[in-house]
Amino acid sequence: MTIFRNVVAAAGLSLVAMGFAAAQDSDVQAIVDRASATAYYQGADGKATVHMSIKDAQGRERTRRFTILRKDIGDEDNGEQRFYVHFNRPADVNGTVFMVWKHVGRDDDRWLYLPALDLVKRIAAADERTSFVGSHFFYEDVSGRGPREDNHELAQTTDTYYVVDSTPKKPDTVEFSRYRSYIHRETYIPVKTEYFDQEGEPYRTYQALEVETIEGYPTVVKAEMADSRIGGKTVLGYSAVDYDLGLPTDVFAERYLRNPPRQYLR
Repeated sequence: MTIFRNVVAAAGLSLVAMGFAAAQDSDVQAIVDRASATAYYQGADGKATVHMSIKDAQGRERTRRFTILRKDIGDEDNGEQRFYVHFNRPADVNGTVFMVWKHVGRDDDRWLYLPALDLVKRIAAADERTSFVGSHFFYEDVSGRGPREDNHELAQTTDTYYVVDSTPKKPDTVEFSRYRSYIHRETYIPVKTEYFDQEGEPYRTYQALEVETIEGYPTVVKAEMADSRIGGKTVLGYSAVDYDLGLPTDVFAERYLRNPPRQYLR
């Protein structure tokens, strides 16, 4: 775990500087809520350019580049959100759009626009944990799993991490039996998450590889997902990250699936 300690410590972040009060070790739900807020709710909205590298079990590589827009609806952490993901490279995926309306207490709404077919496809809740555009990340990973969808137990507290084991409240809707998260105690960044199958074997691992402070927010700028079942891994690199842009809510409307709001994607 030394790599995670060095990566996050190098960001030079202070919990006090972020205005967070330290969660009590015994309040595991508060820890998980804070980690979710740090991972997905920095600022009122945000934008980033993302380079995706997908390597299969034979080492063959495919790349994708896209811009992601995000807006919180209301001021509550872990509340309603909107996500808009617009692909521009390579040519065969140019114009593809993935959009999410993230809800609390009910299934999210997800759409995928495929320009080659001029087709808008609704992604059912049952498909949330399937491959996102052929990568090792799932559709659900893009907008995040709700922190109240699972039961959480504080397995260990180290000098650096809260180690949390989580089990799904609705096990029939997911492929994992549980997952273990390593949450950095100072920044609340989830730096590693291991998913376990029904036999208790780890098969899927997320890692935050690089962290920077951007506009005062601790931000993961490089992340990786590996899956031993299919082999290989996907690495995401984030650049041109910006927060608190004042994005209008109507950017995240269905009419922009076919007609991207280009002034916000530049």
